Amino acid sequence: MAQRGRHERYLNRFGWFCVAPSMVLFCLFMLYPIVSSLYYVTRKWKGMTDTFIGLGNFVRMANDKIFQAAVGHNFLFMFIQVPVMIFLALLLAVFLNQSIRRFRGPLRLAIFLPSITSLVVVSVLFRVLLQTNGFLNNVMLDAHLITTPIGWLNDAFWTKVTIMLAMTWRWTGYNMVFFLVGLQSLDRQIFEAAEVDGASKARQFFTITVPLLVPIILFSAVTSTSGTMQLFDEPNILTWQGGPSNATMTAALYIFRQAFVVNSDFGYATSMSYVVVLISGVFAFIQLRLLGGERVKK
Repeated sequence: MAQRGRHERYLNRFGWFCVAPSMVLFCLFMLYPIVSSLYYVTRKWKGMTDTFIGLGNFVRMANDKIFQAAVGHNFLFMFIQVPVMIFLALLLAVFLNQSIRRFRGPLRLAIFLPSITSLVVVSVLFRVLLQTNGFLNNVMLDAHLITTPIGWLNDAFWTKVTIMLAMTWRWTGYNMVFFLVGLQSLDRQIFEAAEVDGASKARQFFTITVPLLVPIILFSAVTSTSGTMQLFDEPNILTWQGGPSNATMTAALYIFRQAFVVNSDFGYATSMSYVVVLISGVFAFIQLRLLGGERVKK
């Protein structure tokens, strides 16, 4: 008995010994910056000067039209791009789950490949394709789909569409993989029984597939919403830092510019970061309550 106790204590100490390096790194590079940043929320800190201003950063934020517009752009992408992407990912997963077996692997790889491509590479690729005299405009002109080139990268409306297209192209395959795994774990007898009862494929999709995949849909919705609130690379590279005239400025890009490009105002940037985190948390909570609550009821 005593020997068993010593063995358990040894395993316990050995476990803590293995975890300790990771815990030290986590505390040093994650926990400490988060906790210490609370100090700068109430400061006007530009690296050298440090002045206490209380809630001044939040008052400034309430009057900052560019920041409010940037958050509004995040909301726009969230409410339009995220639902479209999730629905498209679900449709692709259903198609691949029912497609010819020997083509399933190559198709899955082709759709998933954009999600493991560098964000910078993706943004540069879209920038080349969507130039005014670029490939896409030339193809559409030759096909007589348009009469004049579309300003994908210099028009306030079309730049937003461009960013949504780039996000959808990149992340649809990523979400599709989760849906495909979920579909392959479903009991086929449920669908066979539905077919016997005369249910069409569309009815099976909306009344069987979607309800059974609610946990995965919830996961995709929460992670995609969080990712949209952190949107940075696409507007930074595709539209040259949120242009034209801040039409695609996002919260993360504006925070970066305030901290490192324009004013070096780290206190104000920190305050905006906390507001964005709070907004993301609120939306995650709402999604968990809505989708999670529906699952509990069922």
